[in-house]
Amino acid sequence: MTEVSAPLDVAHLRSWIGRQDTVDDLLTVDLVRKFRATFNQPGEVRVGDVAPQLIHFCLGQPSAPTASLGADGHPARGGFLPPVPLPRRMWAAGKLVFHGDLRVGDSVSRVSRIADVAVKEGRSGTLCFVTVEHDVLIGGDRRIEERQVIVYREPDAAAPSQPPSPVDPAPEGERQRRVEPTAALLFRYSAMTFNGHLIHYDRTYATQVEGYPGLVVHGPMQATMLLQLATELRGKAPAQFSFRSESPLFDSDPIVLHATDTAQGMSLWTTRENGPFAMRADAAWS
Repeated sequence: MTEVSAPLDVAHLRSWIGRQDTVDDLLTVDLVRKFRATFNQPGEVRVGDVAPQLIHFCLGQPSAPTASLGADGHPARGGFLPPVPLPRRMWAAGKLVFHGDLRVGDSVSRVSRIADVAVKEGRSGTLCFVTVEHDVLIGGDRRIEERQVIVYREPDAAAPSQPPSPVDPAPEGERQRRVEPTAALLFRYSAMTFNGHLIHYDRTYATQVEGYPGLVVHGPMQATMLLQLATELRGKAPAQFSFRSESPLFDSDPIVLHATDTAQGMSLWTTRENGPFAMRADAAWS
């Protein structure tokens, strides 16, 4: 299936810079229980408990009517985010500063602002980067400061059946953990984040329409696993965390989480077995 992208009106897209959006949500016992269960963290959950970091990715997500979704499962383009007419979309990077905890039972507000829209030419064609700044607030008090980069791109020029170019494997971390990216795990995370993108749970669409070899593992879920690993290894949640995606992971191979201590904190990354960097992250505790 060949997709044709409309020409980019860069000036029109950049007119979205400065737009703001505010959403409110309740951080419920039920959500925290399901979040912990998804990542195999059993235990009692009570109002007032400190909530897991990055659970705010599950809060205040767009709730477009099903009839208005596009063929890929995403809401129609436009609205708060600019209507970039490139068919492939992914969460490319994120940077977070944690100023305080979210707690179970909190009423959470997220104030978002379009900070930048930039168009570049890459090896795979035209790329459009949309940078969004978020403040996550409790009663007006900022608890999380976040900078999110979304990239839109053209379809891959290579045929789905064409083997990928060889790449060097990433190094092994001082500590490693393997995670099986089952279809159930990917579906649960999609459900919690109200993410309708079919590449994460519809194998026919992922392989036959977008040309992937399997279901695509969510970038934010990989980031969450890496942050959880950093917290477990250090015994304390980081004060700062950043991540960037470099290549996709699929449900056909186990995910390997890697961690190595650095002078600044901890360097983390995900790979498939003997594969290249998929996501790279850094955690800091000061």
